[in-house]
Amino acid sequence: MIRSVRKQKSARFHFRSVRFFVSRVLVLVVALSFASGCQPEDTYDFGLPAHFPSPRVPDDNPMTEAKVELGRHLFYDTRLSLNETQSCGSCHEQSLAFTDGLPRGLGSTGAVHPRSSMGLANIAYAATLTWANPILRRLEEQALVPMFGEEPVELGMAGEEDELLRRLRADAGYGLLFPEAFPDDADPVSVANVTRALASFQRSLISATSRYDQFLQGDADALTESEKRGLALFNGETLDCFHCHGGFNFASAVDHENNVFDQAAFNNNGLYNVDGRGAYPAGEQGLYEFTGERADQGRFKAPTLRNIAVTAPYMHDGSIETLEEVIDHYAAGGRNVTEGPEIGDGRASPNKSTFVDGFVLTEQDRADVLAFLRALTDDEFLNDPRHSDPFE
Repeated sequence: MIRSVRKQKSARFHFRSVRFFVSRVLVLVVALSFASGCQPEDTYDFGLPAHFPSPRVPDDNPMTEAKVELGRHLFYDTRLSLNETQSCGSCHEQSLAFTDGLPRGLGSTGAVHPRSSMGLANIAYAATLTWANPILRRLEEQALVPMFGEEPVELGMAGEEDELLRRLRADAGYGLLFPEAFPDDADPVSVANVTRALASFQRSLISATSRYDQFLQGDADALTESEKRGLALFNGETLDCFHCHGGFNFASAVDHENNVFDQAAFNNNGLYNVDGRGAYPAGEQGLYEFTGERADQGRFKAPTLRNIAVTAPYMHDGSIETLEEVIDHYAAGGRNVTEGPEIGDGRASPNKSTFVDGFVLTEQDRADVLAFLRALTDDEFLNDPRHSDPFE
């Protein structure tokens, strides 16, 4: 009997997995079906420093200034939500490195999301998108999810594609922006072009002018002595930070023009262990929700640490409020929840990354690491008018 129940549960899980995969394929097919005409040539200058590789840009959506500017308008336009109360920028605020300061996202209808809003700084280099989805890889596809997704509702436009296009076509400004961005399209106002423009704007969100970047480019005084010590600790084997947050983007996985192999990566950092066998709370089990493999419970994407000082609260569920508490979490080798429905010792999770094994810091070491992390704040990026709300 038990074996039969297990088989039934397994069958239901694999059905959901197949259904999800098919739905993603259908989303891509639908998006491509809107395509028409030729795309303009790539004429965009990312303005990258020497230590940044060129982002990978899809052949069917080359970067242009016109497309980025159209995408900026769409990104901040509340008419992309059915009740016209939210835009993409509502959950991705420039001053917060395109996060929203909430533990969990909040949709236009008030629906609370199971994840926090991820930052968009250097999203052009993301090997995967969202906290734990191994399938969603293109920004053009991802843009369809907040607009038309229903679980949870974000912008709430499911089934309202015609209304969205009606609103955009009725706007005189878009009557100029769309043809300029897609000059070869007979009817440039389409869902596919909305997603292309949004993706282009997001790819333009390059953060590469922090004091750390200035230090790498030869300004030895760009970092304080404390920050330099913190950098050495960050890249040392005692803390092991660089294993999950390494490279030019301080992330576990990046994608760019020079990549040959898939670098997608997901890690368990010992936040929860609700059953003593590594499980995370229902509905937020990370990669496991896509693979069904017990070892994948609690495995999430390690996001970039650039601008980390302004993107609190932290973790996929916003359950750690400050950078100081983040350091304490990793120093302890995970979190021991002693009360409430999520009780369990994450430090003992069998799924936890081997790099989260705890460490001891002096007060000076701790201050140095925190100082270095704050030196990754890019004030120019956070205030760049090219990324700001054009309607203000």
